[in-house]
Amino acid sequence: MTTTPTGTRTKTVSWDDPLAAATEGARLSGMDYLTALLAGELPPPPISRLLGFTLASVADGEAVFTCTPDESVYNPIGLVHGGLVCTLLDSAIGCAVQTQLAAGTGYTSLELKVSYLRPVRADSDVLTARGWVVRPGRRATFAEGSVTDGQGKVVATASGTCLVMAPSSP
Repeated sequence: MTTTPTGTRTKTVSWDDPLAAATEGARLSGMDYLTALLAGELPPPPISRLLGFTLASVADGEAVFTCTPDESVYNPIGLVHGGLVCTLLDSAIGCAVQTQLAAGTGYTSLELKVSYLRPVRADSDVLTARGWVVRPGRRATFAEGSVTDGQGKVVATASGTCLVMAPSSP
């Protein structure tokens, strides 16, 4: 982020072609795709560069993202917008589900319920969003998540359901 002489702040965002990564990802299991993403073998999705978050770790049925918010994600009352926290939770929950999917199997969020427990500011330090699978299923998978601030305080929790989409037939 840079500041102009008049005080206006700017932020430049760049990203890779998301369809190229998705095409490659369809050939891999969910765990292999996310592992390749962690290793830098595949580019991160554009949303992560736009909002400044990164995949930190994956395990079977679990995914962790980190983000250090800045004022570019503030809402009108001077706090980090709840949409950033919600996006972190949706990503953590979705990727936790993705770790358990076979190659060619997709998913999408069916529903997400977020509970905000405390305000987040740019000085809240690193946010850590962890998602975990509660109940896997062939058509729907249920997962939960939480976001903690730099002091380890829980700032939000979520529960969600992902629709599992089997590979299409040739």
